[in-house]
Amino acid sequence: MTDDARFEDGREAPLNLGALDSDDLAVISSLSQDAVFPASEMRWHRKGARFALLLNRVRWEDDGKTRHGPERVQSVLMFNNVRAVASQGVPKGDADTILSLLSITFEQTDAPSGHLILTLAGDGAIRLEVEAVEVTLKDVTKPYVAPSKKLPHHPE
Repeated sequence: MTDDARFEDGREAPLNLGALDSDDLAVISSLSQDAVFPASEMRWHRKGARFALLLNRVRWEDDGKTRHGPERVQSVLMFNNVRAVASQGVPKGDADTILSLLSITFEQTDAPSGHLILTLAGDGAIRLEVEAVEVTLKDVTKPYVAPSKKLPHHPE
């Protein structure tokens, strides 16, 4: 005889993931796809060699979308071992600009060093020069119903 399901078994826990290589990074990239954030929510702590974003990410992992509609959640995306930051297509001085993250990739230069490339919608990009891949994605709020009540769609 099997045990009955319990309410606690169905709870959806916040994400707290880490990436130390390209394979791990692909998971974080897919979970961060279509996250939006104001330019004011980017921080580079040069002395601490960290770059962080406060994202409003789509909960792609949520199996309950049909039950309650698409959700977003605020998450911190943290990059460690960052030596330099550069950007293209990101307006300087306009903290209210809303950016949309499409993907995160790693281009190795001199193992284990390389560049983490954050590709943004509208031809923007942020390049982080890193000593090694060390990335975390952590949900920091409860999920909320996406204001559009729709999932982002990318035509093929």
